[in-house]
Amino acid sequence: MNVMTPKSGLFLGGACISAIAAVGSIFELSSGKPELGTLVTTTILLICIPLTGWLFWAAVRDARANQ
Repeated sequence: MNVMTPKSGLFLGGACISAIAAVGSIFELSSGKPELGTLVTTTILLICIPLTGWLFWAAVRDARANQ
């Protein structure tokens, strides 16, 4: 039986939020004129891509450790 702990839930929630931010940044950059500026939007994108992967990995690792 797989049980999701509150800790893995927080990791998974963070992964979802950072993935949404990454997709939003891609759309903003593709529009040609991002509201926050190109530098800030690109920085958000570059931070969110690896952060999403790390948070998802941490959620899976924590859930597996608590089976």
